[in-house]
Amino acid sequence: MADYSLFTKVNGDSFTGVLIYVDDIIITGNNLEEMEHLISFFLKQFHIKDLGDLKYFLGIEFSRSKKGLFLSQRKYALDILQDTGLTGARLEKCPMEQNMKLQTIDGAILNDPTRYRRLVGKLIYLTITRPDIVFAVQNLSQFMHQPRKPHMEAALRVLRFIKGTPGQGLFFPAINNLELKAYCDSDHASCPTTRRSTTGYCVLLGYSLVSWKSKKQPIVARSSTEAEYRAMANICLEITWLRYILQYLRVKQKGPTLLHCDNQVALHIAANPVYHERTKHIEIDCHIVREKLQAGEISPIYISSQDELADIFTKALGRDSFNYLSHKLGLLNIHSST
Repeated sequence: MADYSLFTKVNGDSFTGVLIYVDDIIITGNNLEEMEHLISFFLKQFHIKDLGDLKYFLGIEFSRSKKGLFLSQRKYALDILQDTGLTGARLEKCPMEQNMKLQTIDGAILNDPTRYRRLVGKLIYLTITRPDIVFAVQNLSQFMHQPRKPHMEAALRVLRFIKGTPGQGLFFPAINNLELKAYCDSDHASCPTTRRSTTGYCVLLGYSLVSWKSKKQPIVARSSTEAEYRAMANICLEITWLRYILQYLRVKQKGPTLLHCDNQVALHIAANPVYHERTKHIEIDCHIVREKLQAGEISPIYISSQDELADIFTKALGRDSFNYLSHKLGLLNIHSST
């Protein structure tokens, strides 16, 4: 019920999982005999081809070792660079210039907007394994209706960054504690046009990054605390879904999920059951967070701003901060010479 594309079978201590996307199937489990029996059953019922160990799925490349599993979209990234003719372009150290604010009215309108839209569409798919470019791509996707020259230049900068790190991806270590922990952040009134804030969050399963998002909030927040609290409400829903799906995967959570936030006022509102005059306009979000807190599903905890992993999803950072947070999120480039 958590995901209609995921099917699970439990037989004693044996667990088998099947993930289906149209006509592509991944089978996994802890009992090789059960998995082989299921594959034999499929072969009798359908005309399918067994491709063996998982190496390539929907444009995602998988590399396995005793240390863990590595996911990347290296071939897809190189194809984008080839299609746009940027294989010989100079490199960039960050996907977006620090503190850059793109606007809807700056610069000349592009004569051919389809090129921009096609490029951003490809970059959106690349974010499946590249959380380091999520904030930049989220910004670029806001100008699809009427892209301008500065927007295209910013998109090409993302490509020049990717050129230096085409094989970068996510590493899932084999040894892990499998406990969920979450980070949420916001950038108050960051949009220069609408003055809406940006929500950023990420969720890790042990040391593995499994969920992340960067999104402009739907309404204008009247304070940084309100923007932060709305970010907390969004990640509460994500945590609920992840805890639900982990039950089907037989990964039990022993206690509440730690939710790290760098705004102490937002944490106080979450813990205080009394509504203040200043929080009436965010009543629904207050109910969501407090409900999950009282149900024992989350445990909000303060974290300093420099250790806030979700910061990379809310603003364009400098090179040092960007590289530090990318490393903390588990991003790795196995093709790098260093």
